[in-house]
Amino acid sequence: MRYFIVDDDLACRRMLEQVIKEEELGYVSGEAENGVKALAPILSTQPDVVLIDFLMPGLDGIETMEQLKEQGFRGQFIMISQIVNKEMVGEAYEKGVEFFIHKPINRVEVRSILLKTKDNYLLQQSLQTIRESLANIGAVTERPIQQSVRDIVRSILNDMGIIGEAGSDDIIAIMDLLMQQQERTPQLPPLKALYEAAARGMANVDIAKESKAIEQRIRRTILAAVNNLASMGVVDYTSPQFEYYAPRYFDFQDIRLRMKQIEDDLPTSSRVKINIKKFLQVLYIETAERYKK
Repeated sequence: MRYFIVDDDLACRRMLEQVIKEEELGYVSGEAENGVKALAPILSTQPDVVLIDFLMPGLDGIETMEQLKEQGFRGQFIMISQIVNKEMVGEAYEKGVEFFIHKPINRVEVRSILLKTKDNYLLQQSLQTIRESLANIGAVTERPIQQSVRDIVRSILNDMGIIGEAGSDDIIAIMDLLMQQQERTPQLPPLKALYEAAARGMANVDIAKESKAIEQRIRRTILAAVNNLASMGVVDYTSPQFEYYAPRYFDFQDIRLRMKQIEDDLPTSSRVKINIKKFLQVLYIETAERYKK
């Protein structure tokens, strides 16, 4: 995530920048010592989060926020302040402040607040991407052509770069089976039952043995998705595929761990947790959402 810091205290700006860097929360794209000097660079760079001091000469924090919003800024605001006046704090929240960071700066508090802000940002991005994706599905063609379940799943797996993996066919088959159920529920059956159902759709196979093979193929395919998305994140943290799929289909800490391993040039065999149930659960829900449109 990209942060912009507005504070007339240089030491405060440096401390916030240090926490952001050392805690690997993103990077500081710019800074300013007051609201007047902050307007132009914030509007031109559109950072994700603005950390802004409450009391500053010229334009105070709230006045700066109001001007930024009036001129089209849509990022999040975190207020930095020593103020404990409830009325002023209430006004700040009404104007759109997400959280407060209290002075003097406390590393633990800053880290906690920025992590919460990051979670909110990722959730909003995911919801926005879903809305845009669903809107585009209905607007792609003039003819109301219904996509098949297999086409929907192939499109999602292709976005993650794993459509060519051996387990992708197994994943597609499982999604097809789930969508054929008479009564659909958000919760998946046990994984073992899914593997056996997929195996029964194959000719002349030992169900028990093939079920285990399906599990291993799917596990390797999901690991490939982790590696692909982590590589995208290392190259471009704002990649649409990375921003959408990484936090939605995986525990983001696992993706971040893989990114760190890639940055440190560690072998791809380094251990990464694979949550098959979560991956298939999210894929099933998204497939169902797209299919009913």
